[in-house]
Amino acid sequence: MAKKIISIISLALIALLVVSCGSAQNSNQAQNESSDNTKPMILKVGASPVPHAEILNVVKPILAEEGIELQIVEFADYNQPNLRLADKDLDANYFQHIPYLESFSKEHKLDLTYTAKVHIEPMGVYSEKVKNLSELKDGAEIAIPNDPTNGGRALILLQQAGLLKIKDGVGINATVYDIAENPKNLKITELEAATLPRVLGDVDAAVINSNYALEAKLVPTEDALVLESPKDNPYVNILAVRKGDENRPEIVKLSEALNSPEVKKFIEEEYKGAVIPAFE
Repeated sequence: MAKKIISIISLALIALLVVSCGSAQNSNQAQNESSDNTKPMILKVGASPVPHAEILNVVKPILAEEGIELQIVEFADYNQPNLRLADKDLDANYFQHIPYLESFSKEHKLDLTYTAKVHIEPMGVYSEKVKNLSELKDGAEIAIPNDPTNGGRALILLQQAGLLKIKDGVGINATVYDIAENPKNLKITELEAATLPRVLGDVDAAVINSNYALEAKLVPTEDALVLESPKDNPYVNILAVRKGDENRPEIVKLSEALNSPEVKKFIEEEYKGAVIPAFE
C-alpha cells in the first residue's frame, strides 16, 4: 500500500514537471514571438552619396515610425547599384534617371522597373579655363559622360549651347559619331561620369551630372556656364525596384516618403535649384 502511494505521488510530480516545462516553453516562445514582432523591417537601398543618400536620410525617421529600418548603401559608380538590385543584394536603388534605367536594363537583360519619381538634376557645362563658352578656342577639348544616355544628353546640351549640331532624329541616343556640324573642331572626350569633376582642370570644359558636380563642391546654378532646363525634362531620378516588388508594403512606404512634403522642402532649401523636386 505504501509503495502504491509513493508511486502515485511520483507520477503526480512527473506530470507537474511536464506541465511546468511546457508552460515555461510556451512562455519563452510567446516572449520570442513578441520580440520578433517588435523588430523593425530592414529595407536596403543603394544610392549615390549626393543628393540621393542625403535625401534618403531625410526619410529615415519617417520610415522608422512605420517600423522600417532604412539601410543606405552608397555607390560611387553607375553600374553596381542596378546589378546588385537584380542580384537581390538590395531591395531598391535611388541614383538614376528613367532613360538610364531603361537602357541599362535592356543592355544587361535585367527585369527592373521604378515606382516614385523624385527629382531632376539639371546637367551643366563647367570650365576652369573660360568664363563663357564663346571663349573656347578651335580644337578645344570637352569631356562628356561615356554612358549612352548621359552621353547623348550631354551632346544635346552642347547643341543647345550652339557649339555643335547632331544629326536630326537621334535625340538622347546620340553619340560622337552623330555629330553633323562641329565648327570649332571641338575634341569630344568620353569619360566615366564620376571622374569628370576630377579632370576639369585638364580639359577646356566638361559636361557634368549635377550629383557629381555637388560632390565636387560645384554649385550648378552659379558655376555652370550652361545649365539644362528643368522644363519638360525627361531625366527624372527615380526609385528603382525589381519587377514584382512594386507593391511590397515597405517599398510603397518608401515611395510615399520620397514624395512627401518633408522631402520637397529639403530639396528646395538644401540645393537651391541644383536639384528640383519632380512632384508637387
